[in-house]
Amino acid sequence: MRQLLDGKTLPVLIVLAAIVLFWYAAAIWMNAPWQDTLNSRANLTNVSFTDFALSTWAQAKPVLPSPHQVFAEVWNATIGTDITSKRSLAYHAGITLGGTLLGFALGTLLGVGLAVMIVHNDASNRSLMPWIIASQTIPILAIAPMVVVGLGAVGVTGMLPKALISMYLSFFPVVVGMVKGLRTPESIQLDLMRTYNASPWQVFSKLRWPSAIPFLFASMKVGIAISLIGAVVGELSNNAGGGLGVRLLTGSYNGQTVQIWAALFIAAGLAAALVIAVGFAERLANARMGARA
Repeated sequence: MRQLLDGKTLPVLIVLAAIVLFWYAAAIWMNAPWQDTLNSRANLTNVSFTDFALSTWAQAKPVLPSPHQVFAEVWNATIGTDITSKRSLAYHAGITLGGTLLGFALGTLLGVGLAVMIVHNDASNRSLMPWIIASQTIPILAIAPMVVVGLGAVGVTGMLPKALISMYLSFFPVVVGMVKGLRTPESIQLDLMRTYNASPWQVFSKLRWPSAIPFLFASMKVGIAISLIGAVVGELSNNAGGGLGVRLLTGSYNGQTVQIWAALFIAAGLAAALVIAVGFAERLANARMGARA
């Protein structure tokens, strides 16, 4: 118990409890108008506050689902449903995960490649960097339908279109982070490498690249999260291929707010797991390089 009070667990639990209590209170407030209508239709009068609150937390299509409704839907749509069923959130999460990982891998490779070009070529720095920054000012909701429809017109469907959308979002933080990281070595360090008659490749592999590793993983943590967003947005533009985006879209069409919130929670959990995985890879890379934990 002493360790619980002295550690970080108790503050987290307090904040979590506050969020849940606020959520339940907000559910009563937002669902109250419809519950009043239902009570009027059923000629129910003098309903106690407790019964009224419980009713707002149990509506079939609430404006704001209560926490237990969302978690019950998550459980039923994952553990309680066959993973191969198209009604399973685990099935749709797997589809979204595939597009996310492919887009993230392509975005990371593109970002690292562009960063190397920018650092080692002044013309690339002056010509590419402004366009890279400008590319992020275009709303992804405007680009995604064009990518999906355009590639579909030439027969490219499935995972690749949404992977390209994920790549479009994820390459930017990698470019920015790697440019900063590759430029981290000081002039005196570069001069020392030249004194040792090091080749450009040796300067890159033994000085610039190790210096950029912390920046790379920090950028990848951001990139993997927004890559998931890109995959979901890509699925919103193509509801035939499955994925969490499709579940969000169908839930919106049918007014199934509980389904929407469940898909959002699965997406958030998936993003958290991916960021943790990148952090684990970072610790492995640091250990291999002899860095302190």
